[in-house]
Amino acid sequence: MVRQHNYYVYIMASVSKVLYVGVTNDLVRRAMQHKSGLFEGFTKKYNCKRLVYYEHFTDIRKAIKREKELKGWKRYKKVELIEEINVEWSDHYQTIITFSRIKPR
Repeated sequence: MVRQHNYYVYIMASVSKVLYVGVTNDLVRRAMQHKSGLFEGFTKKYNCKRLVYYEHFTDIRKAIKREKELKGWKRYKKVELIEEINVEWSDHYQTIITFSRIKPR
């Protein structure tokens, strides 16, 4: 039996809509680290504590490729991507701890 791996590309945002794009193999853990300000860095400095967007992958190469793609986008394009599914810029953290999966890309 082959174990399926899970990887996530995600966007965290501050109240003023400063954006951070990242990749992880544990979205719940990583989002909580950002929310709690556990580590020094960009998200702590700019208070990016809301999980406003994420995508699920089973192939790390595809996840990393997508993360790099999003990081290369202009801000307006990232905002459009977020607002396609999250017009209110709601924090999806409760959603990810309630529902375990999204179809992979």
